[in-house]
Amino acid sequence: MPGRPRSWLFRVALVAAALLRPEQRARPLAARPGPRPRSQAPGSLKCFLGALKMEMTEVTGVSLKRGSVAVEDNDRVAPAEEAKRQKILDRCLTKSQSELEHVSPPSGVNVPEPPEAVSAREGTKNSDVQLEEEEEEEEDGLSEEGEEEEEAETFADMMKHGLTELDVGITKFVSSHQGFSGILKERYSDFVVHEIGKDGRISHLDDLSVPVDEEDPTEDVFTVLTAEEKQRLEELQLFKNKETSVAIEVIEDTKEKRTIIHQAIKSLFPGLETKTEDREGKKYIVAYHAAGKKALAKVRTAADPRKHSWPKSRGSYCHFVLYKENKDTMDAINVLSKYLRVKPNIFSYMGTKDKRAITVQEIAVLKITAQRLAHLNKCLMNFKLGNFSYQKNPLKLGELQGNHFTVVLRNITGTDEQVQQAMNSLKEIGFINYYGMQRFGTTAVPTYQVGRAILQNSWTEVMDLILKPRSGAEKGYLVKCREEWAKTKDPAAALRKLPVKRCVEGQLLRGLSKYGMKNIVSAFGIIPRNNRLMYIHSYQSYVWNNMVSKRIEEYGLRPVPGDLVLKGATATYVDEEDVNNYSIHDVVMPLPGFDVIYPKHKISEAYREMLTADNLDIDNMRHKIRDYSLSGAYRKIIIRPQNVSWEVVAYDDPKIPLFNTDVDNLEGKPPPVFASEGKYRALKMDFSLPPSTYATMAIREVLKMDTSIKNQTQLNTTWLR
Repeated sequence: MPGRPRSWLFRVALVAAALLRPEQRARPLAARPGPRPRSQAPGSLKCFLGALKMEMTEVTGVSLKRGSVAVEDNDRVAPAEEAKRQKILDRCLTKSQSELEHVSPPSGVNVPEPPEAVSAREGTKNSDVQLEEEEEEEEDGLSEEGEEEEEAETFADMMKHGLTELDVGITKFVSSHQGFSGILKERYSDFVVHEIGKDGRISHLDDLSVPVDEEDPTEDVFTVLTAEEKQRLEELQLFKNKETSVAIEVIEDTKEKRTIIHQAIKSLFPGLETKTEDREGKKYIVAYHAAGKKALAKVRTAADPRKHSWPKSRGSYCHFVLYKENKDTMDAINVLSKYLRVKPNIFSYMGTKDKRAITVQEIAVLKITAQRLAHLNKCLMNFKLGNFSYQKNPLKLGELQGNHFTVVLRNITGTDEQVQQAMNSLKEIGFINYYGMQRFGTTAVPTYQVGRAILQNSWTEVMDLILKPRSGAEKGYLVKCREEWAKTKDPAAALRKLPVKRCVEGQLLRGLSKYGMKNIVSAFGIIPRNNRLMYIHSYQSYVWNNMVSKRIEEYGLRPVPGDLVLKGATATYVDEEDVNNYSIHDVVMPLPGFDVIYPKHKISEAYREMLTADNLDIDNMRHKIRDYSLSGAYRKIIIRPQNVSWEVVAYDDPKIPLFNTDVDNLEGKPPPVFASEGKYRALKMDFSLPPSTYATMAIREVLKMDTSIKNQTQLNTTWLR
């Protein structure tokens, strides 16, 4: 890799390539730029350098080879020679583990929540996932590039201690075709998600124009101030120096020039007021705080940003389509808010989207002009904002109808006939609506275990599960934090080991420092509500997956008396006389809670046995802390995707994109042209899914394999790419 010393990973890749058969050899790692220093530059230079830090690196591929873990699909044992090669490779990896640090692995798709999670979140501000200003500054001090390197270098080691599908109840398939191998997300651009809005329209970025508004300032507001002036104004705005005002000399003194400077300061630095002064025959624009820190605090709230400059005739919310690459939704909003100098809680959206993908979704922001948002297109890489409009209302979580996926599985081994059978089955029957692996976490401590401890009211266990040392590699500072906690049980000492306190561990330790070890409930409450609920929803999902597998094993793919179906929002039982009026696509199963009913057949007792084994009372799912009381919900057991289409294409270069993105189309790039034959074959799939369903589970049904990262890492060496 140019400009960088050869790492142990590079050396191991060479060993692995030598061991593998020629047709199996991993393609080399894409060259990546060396670590970039954090920008200390002010103003527009800071914007430019900040943009350079946005991740452009292609994602490590995960080869989806099939293995014996898939319960209904028994593959033959790998040849001894292959096992020997794998053993030698593992030895190489083990030898290098001491050099590793940990970052969370790539996840598959969006992590939706059960219906009651959505309703619980609708009334909650998006600010729930934000922490205090000091923590934002702490996180800013970390290098994104360094995190990327850690991720690539620890991926396999960490996943040796992860979960398999079997661990979370994912054991069944609905189709009878023979499975085959493929590589999912060899490039993050192989996985594209377009949000489907509440009107059923698929979101696309296809218009970068800004709505014309006579009251908007000119484009000059973004360039009239120098980088040094912007730095001084920002320090004044945030009370970072002792100055009470900043004076900017008007070099070319005209009324128009002064007006532009006034507009620039007020729009770019909310909380500051301006006035014009004569000093020794020269004109100066003086910026100052109108009412001290209280004015800044007010302007930072969602209720009253920028009210001095917003036209009454214009809708209060600017809606726009956000195109992003390799960033999750909250990370993207944090970046946008940082460059706009506003709090993230003035943004709203209908659903969160995954990081390891290209995603397109609608966002709304309170009293920020389309002009200012469009200007970010010049500053940021991996983002594009467009399709601007002004509306009266924000967006609400859960309002979307679903998501449309475009997925490429590269280097497939299936014949055309196998692919045809698999895709026809997906289109006509569908797939089991399991909660995907990313629902349960990626470390040796699954999130459902924490959720179970919360429901049991075992708060010491909750604390222990979150903070205790665990198998597998982690970020170095997390390992030190856990070791300190295990040794001293001193939350303040463990917290000092964390440079980033935004993580769950940091939040819990901060709570323990504040409330003490005898008040774990209040300490745990420091963690944002959505994150706390994630744990108990994970436990519900774990139970649901296991029960659905039992239901399909016991009764197959047909409705039976005692099953549940929905009539409107109400669950009713299927009777003997009307069983033929329903199909398997109508059958639902409950997530455990106090406001659901259970099937009237063997699976009802299975629910009771599972919860009893976990020391929970299925007849009393109310918790003494209201937030943790589970009302339950219903979820269809089989999902049939809509708008399903596919094609098999041949290609030679693994780095070329196999379809155009919205940005490609905006830039006028012609669609890729495929040869009739090539070194590799890829399956390109398009399909739409409702909210709270997992595209990885649809792909699992097509390929007939275990989608857990642990299983893929054990079966393959393609992660070395």
